Amino acid sequence: MIELTQTPGAALGAPGGALHTTTCMQRDPSARADGLVHFSMHSRVVSDVTDLYRALADINAIRGQVARGTTFRGYGPATLTATAALAVLAAVAQSHLLKAPTRQLGSYLAIWVATAALSLFVTSIETVTRSQRVHSGLAKEMIHSAAEQFLPAIMAGLLLTVVVARSVPQSAWMLPGLWQVLYSLGVFASCKFLPRQMIVVGIWYLATGLAYLATGGGEWALSPWVMGVPFGVGQLLVAAVLQFDYQETDEQP
Repeated sequence: MIELTQTPGAALGAPGGALHTTTCMQRDPSARADGLVHFSMHSRVVSDVTDLYRALADINAIRGQVARGTTFRGYGPATLTATAALAVLAAVAQSHLLKAPTRQLGSYLAIWVATAALSLFVTSIETVTRSQRVHSGLAKEMIHSAAEQFLPAIMAGLLLTVVVARSVPQSAWMLPGLWQVLYSLGVFASCKFLPRQMIVVGIWYLATGLAYLATGGGEWALSPWVMGVPFGVGQLLVAAVLQFDYQETDEQP
């Protein structure tokens, strides 16, 4: 802020009179000191906030690394046993409702997509609640890590189903085998934070999927049991592996 002052000579019209300008800071040194103090404090606050955000980012990165290196115990054996039962029930329902599944592709997909969605729903609910109890402060990171490994296989299976059903329905007989192969890939991807015995489950799904594809369909094309048996047995294997590992871990001193 600039203030104009006038010399006495200028006020009387005397020659040589001149206007002099001064600033508030020049007139009041304390105002200048206050401004410097305010600027210094503002800079310190900005620096502290930046350091805080950097520290929080480092903590989140460390938590993520710890979560990826910790065995995930969020899957419940009882819930996975229930998904095995759902697969068998879906196979029984198909055997009674669809006598010619290759000519009833829409109904076939409705049964198995609904079964998969229900299985995913109950598994997700159990995973969230169990992780919050077992992993406590790392639950969010552990769940994110688990989903990061398995969801790509599920999404690939869903998109593949849509493409085959819409574009090449004559090849729809391959879907059960393709679903099992993709599921095996999800299991293999998850093995790094699950018990090492889980690799047996991945091998099971891969073998059953390839075996079905090797038959070329034929009389087994879209049979209810080429889904019910592999997924029923496979989910029971998952539940058994997890139950054994949880008991073994709990028994350690």
